[in-house]
Amino acid sequence: MGRLALILTTAAGLAMAGLTASQALAFDPDRDVAKRMAVGGSCPGCEFSGHQLAGASFVGGHFTHAALVGTDLRGAQIVGSDFSHADFTRADLRGVEAAGSNFAGATFSNAQMQGLEGPGANFAGGNLAGARLSGAELTGSDLIGVLATGADFSKAEMVGAGMTNGRFAGAQFHDADLTAARLEGGQFAGADFHGAELTSANLRGADLAAARGLTQDQIDEACLDPTTRLPPNLRPHPGCGGFPPPSVDREARAAMARAKADIARAQAEAMASATSH
Repeated sequence: MGRLALILTTAAGLAMAGLTASQALAFDPDRDVAKRMAVGGSCPGCEFSGHQLAGASFVGGHFTHAALVGTDLRGAQIVGSDFSHADFTRADLRGVEAAGSNFAGATFSNAQMQGLEGPGANFAGGNLAGARLSGAELTGSDLIGVLATGADFSKAEMVGAGMTNGRFAGAQFHDADLTAARLEGGQFAGADFHGAELTSANLRGADLAAARGLTQDQIDEACLDPTTRLPPNLRPHPGCGGFPPPSVDREARAAMARAKADIARAQAEAMASATSH
């Protein structure tokens, strides 16, 4: 039985008939299904909905428009892969490693993404409505133009994240680190910023008039202009009140370096696994 056939019959009935044996799928019969599957190559529109893929490894693959509705991806590696316009509605991505991957235009509505490691990941134009990203690592990530109403970013690391023109009504940023993040033009009605770090965050043109939990100290450390809308109890100021600490740029660069190293390591491991079977 060939390696692809073995995966098809053993890995919890995973529907992967659209993949070919040349697409670097690796299988280790001595390990449980959750840890033994590596998926690469190209499979646009693949159907993974409802499958158990906890601990699987998607490395350098192209899965645009793939369907992963309700899929269990806990602890999976999605490194350097293209899942643009994929559907992760209600998927479980807790603890997923997603450094440097492309999720532009993807849907994560009501997905569980707590503790996701996604420095430098691209979520631009995506749907994160109701997604739970508490404690996620999103340093330097691209969240430009996202729909993230009701999303939970509490305690997330979002240093230098791009959030321009995003819709974040009702989102939770409790104790999130938004140092030097770009929130300009964003909509934040009902968003909760209790305890959030906003040093040098770009709030130019942002609508924070109905945001909750903001303090004058937070605003004084952020970057504003006359188009910034604040709650009536807070005083605006021109320009940037705080100076970004030198550690901000270092942290962002270090996160991107880690993402590149993770991609290289995961690709090497996938190649070694594929050639050993």
